Amino acid sequence: MIKAILFDISGVLHVDNVPVNGAVELIQALQKKRFPMRFVTNTSRSTSTAILLSLQKMGFDVQADDIFTAPVAVKHVCMQRDLRPFFLIHPDLIPEFNELNQRSPNAVVVADAAERFDYKHLNRAFSLLMDGAPLLGIGRNRYFKSSGRLQLDAGPFIQALEYAANVEAEILGKPAEGFFHAAVSSMGLQPEQVLMIGDDVEVDVLGAVDAGLHACLVRTGKFLPQDEEKLKTAKVAETVVEAVATYIETTEDGA
Repeated sequence: MIKAILFDISGVLHVDNVPVNGAVELIQALQKKRFPMRFVTNTSRSTSTAILLSLQKMGFDVQADDIFTAPVAVKHVCMQRDLRPFFLIHPDLIPEFNELNQRSPNAVVVADAAERFDYKHLNRAFSLLMDGAPLLGIGRNRYFKSSGRLQLDAGPFIQALEYAANVEAEILGKPAEGFFHAAVSSMGLQPEQVLMIGDDVEVDVLGAVDAGLHACLVRTGKFLPQDEEKLKTAKVAETVVEAVATYIETTEDGA
């Protein structure tokens, strides 16, 4: 029995900041039933606060504790391990890490850095890795969808650094099992009790299945027709509204 849901955000609840039809009402219905939810994302162009405010502006009934982001997971790991990171990240994400000591870096953190994925910054990261610094990645996403087009995400650049420095990155966001389990644990549940809904077949859906969760792929966002060929036990739905309806009754009289 499904007792909670993890929602990917961009491409599932909204596309280019326009809510998917029925998504706002869906979240309101689930909140009214006090159904446990977390909104999980590898998005690395916005802080968790900015993501929260953006969702609220679109009409979603979401609270700060409901947001579970990969950058926040990275921050916690850096603090726990006393790491001083060199950040190869988007400028908009920099405030998320202001409290960390970044002098004399002894680690490399890579997220979607957009125009900062240039030779100067990549070579600086490479030099640190060659000196023994660990490589931390927010996610291996290959691409994301923005303004109607697919665009490169952090995954290809993480793999380039791995190849160049002959190291293996530690991924702290989706599809890492630890990320899914941390989100599930925050609701006091077990993986088999939780449904993950996403638009990325590998990072969201297959990652969740490998972590022991139920999963459903939606045909919005970055979905491509060939993605369905990769599905294992997961299901596919047209939108997040259909995905939830497949597993859970959301009406007032439902269980």
